[in-house]
Amino acid sequence: MLRTDTEAPLVLDEQTMAFLARVEADPQAPLSTAVQASGGHGKTALLARLRHGYQQAGIAVLDNWRDLTNPDDPSQALLVDDAHLLDAAALTELRRLAETGRVRLAVAFRPWPRPAGLVDLAELLHRGGPPVPLGPFTEQRTAAYLSTAYGTAVSAANVRLVHEQTAGVPRFVEWLARALRPGDRRQVRGDRPSTDRPAGGGPAPAGPPFEIPRSVLLQFAPELESLDIEVRRLLLAMSAGVTLPTDLLGALLSRHPDELDEPLAAARAAGLLGPDDRLAPIVRRAIVALSPASQRAAVWRRLAELQLQRGGRVLPLVRSMLDGGFGGSCPAGIAEAAGDEALADEPALAARLFAVAEAAGRPAAARRAMAAALSADLDSALRLADRLISTPDSPHRADGAAVAATALVHRGHTDRAVELYRWSGTPASVAFAAIGAVGTGRSEQLDQVLADPPRDGPPTLLASAALLMARGLRETLSGPPTAALSTLVQASALLEPAGRSVLLPESPAVLAALVALHCGELDIGERALDRAASAGLGAALMARRHRLLQTWLLMVRGRAAEAGRQLATVTAGGLPLESRDLLFATALELGIARRNSDLPALQRGWERAREAVVRHPVDLFTLLPLGEFAIAAARLGELDRLAPYLGEARNLLALLGDPPLWSTPLHWSCLHAAILADRPNAADEHVAALAATTGHTPYASVVAAAGQSWVEVLRGVVDPVRVEAAARGLHGIGLCWDGARLAGQAAIRTSDRRAMTTLLDCARMLQGRPAGAKGTTRPTGPGAPQVADAIAVPAEDRLSEREREVAELVLSGLTYKQIGDRLFISAKTVEHHVARMRQRLNCANRSELLARLRTIVEERSGGRPGGTPWPERTTR
Repeated sequence: MLRTDTEAPLVLDEQTMAFLARVEADPQAPLSTAVQASGGHGKTALLARLRHGYQQAGIAVLDNWRDLTNPDDPSQALLVDDAHLLDAAALTELRRLAETGRVRLAVAFRPWPRPAGLVDLAELLHRGGPPVPLGPFTEQRTAAYLSTAYGTAVSAANVRLVHEQTAGVPRFVEWLARALRPGDRRQVRGDRPSTDRPAGGGPAPAGPPFEIPRSVLLQFAPELESLDIEVRRLLLAMSAGVTLPTDLLGALLSRHPDELDEPLAAARAAGLLGPDDRLAPIVRRAIVALSPASQRAAVWRRLAELQLQRGGRVLPLVRSMLDGGFGGSCPAGIAEAAGDEALADEPALAARLFAVAEAAGRPAAARRAMAAALSADLDSALRLADRLISTPDSPHRADGAAVAATALVHRGHTDRAVELYRWSGTPASVAFAAIGAVGTGRSEQLDQVLADPPRDGPPTLLASAALLMARGLRETLSGPPTAALSTLVQASALLEPAGRSVLLPESPAVLAALVALHCGELDIGERALDRAASAGLGAALMARRHRLLQTWLLMVRGRAAEAGRQLATVTAGGLPLESRDLLFATALELGIARRNSDLPALQRGWERAREAVVRHPVDLFTLLPLGEFAIAAARLGELDRLAPYLGEARNLLALLGDPPLWSTPLHWSCLHAAILADRPNAADEHVAALAATTGHTPYASVVAAAGQSWVEVLRGVVDPVRVEAAARGLHGIGLCWDGARLAGQAAIRTSDRRAMTTLLDCARMLQGRPAGAKGTTRPTGPGAPQVADAIAVPAEDRLSEREREVAELVLSGLTYKQIGDRLFISAKTVEHHVARMRQRLNCANRSELLARLRTIVEERSGGRPGGTPWPERTTR
């Protein structure tokens, strides 16, 4: 319950407290003081404190000079409030009393209006002592007020909330405090002020929502109604949410800028406008809530018209109109200009504004379609773009075709998108058509564009970047990967200044990341994605794509736990993934499950992966997820189901001349699929294909050596030196999990105890050391990354050799006693081994443990029962 005694309303600064202390210490002393403050700053409360002090001392307190029967009576004090409202006669009489110096006199008034008599009175009172200034609360004083009012400590969050909403004006603090309970946290909805709020108020940055009770807002009604209509129009303008220069305000009020002092002073004196000419959030809400809707609409619309005429920003004004429900009445030209302003940062809002402009006859259809695409609303983008294309006399058919083509690329219809890009004919569209054609196995268009770049149209950032992307893609087919990476990173940097407003079928940062993943330059790919994400490259349409590739990098580096958390955030929310993003997301789900040896999750993910593969045709830029699907399919005995898509991928690569950069990772994935499916001949074919790329890049050489070493291990030939070199090589190019796994697989297949120990130590070291680190030790201490975040430990390496033996016998259906008899140990010891395995593998129950053990045993044997070595390679 809020306290209502005389102590609660007044929390004073040091100067005012010192003044009151002097009066209370010697109430018989003369008093001549002026109390000047805006409305709501505590003048009345201060006079009430003086009244209380004098009455306690036996001094009569009068409110009106007419009640003063004997000016020489020392047992009286005259305390006058709202002196700015007195007439000339009253002010003259008060001045006469002040001149005598025989009456204890305190006069409170607002800084405006300032009749001549009040000015003279104030000057006279100032001679008797310094004026008593009353300003807004600091946050500390707001906290003190709330604690005093509630009789209990108030949380810092609520103190900050009340102070921000009220700007510390004591009257507003009291009103809001009465509507709150001391235990509430952020229960008020309204504007959150910030240091960059424009003058005159404006929309606050997004933050936790508050809801200011209407009962609080209604308390502003008497003050607002007492203001002149011109002052109310001024406050309405300031509540619209835009910086208001004096010439704009003057035009709105039909005044010269020099004539604005009077209405501004009236607003300040009422306490509604701060000394910095800003509205407190609670005041802004009250003005908007209590002003007639027609009046608000008229003022804001006129402001927008004036702002547009002077070339200023109109989006904040239009946003206020939309929030107030006046969007339909927004003039077409203003809506169109606001849409242009919103396109880069808020494309969904831009699409809405362009729709208003288009409905009023403005030519905004093409920009509306582009805004819809940038906001990832591809259904609307395709519908609007198709309407543009099918209108013969539309001057924006080429723009519509470009929008439709971009949307179709994201939905997996690359062939149709290439046709539309070519039909669009702009320099950027021609380059994007060539890039799309390469994605489906046709490189002749790319060669033609690079040989004779299109010159019809201005060399915009988008056109220049698209040409760089085409050049970088050509370098991935025949040149060194470093040159391709450099070109693609340059293209991405070129687009960063206009990043949020460019419509892209594919981000140059994504192409750079794909190339980096295909050649082992993970750091370069990561930095390119980070910069693109920070710049908002491609707006919402590309945002998920960037984050999915960032997650892929985490997974490849072996940080499966972190990748899983990030994947969950990327896929959260109501918007469904477009087919290309769905392909990567499901592949990530499978890849993380596989690296965690989580068979149930792998089975669940495979159902979604089958749908994703059907929805999106195979192209050059989706070979990574296809390779992950192949491994998962082999693990689940479904590899034949994926065979047609793998065949399409091989045909596509053949059409492009089997470029090593793109083919190497696919062969590496297919090698693992062949191992899991127990297909030695297929594995040998992929090893031979990898060997053919040796020397093209360090990545290809490392992978080729590792593939050769892996199949030798499966054939029972374990050369620990060679295996360790291959494992370290994989770790060096970023394939951390693969490197640790190769060392672990070799360790459990060698009969040499020393070699097994060496290889297990190698696996554990690779698990704990960051990728690319040479000669470094794993950091320790509270800030060091955990193993689970650095690299997912292969499940079989978490078990000892004895535990793996127990696991095989448990899966055979033997009882603990039978297993103990077989291994010459007690049944109790077997039980301890099983409990320890469950703990190490983090299994919640026995069925989950059995599923994990089944995965480990099967992977340990390479898919062959009993761990039988593969037959020798067949020579041809």
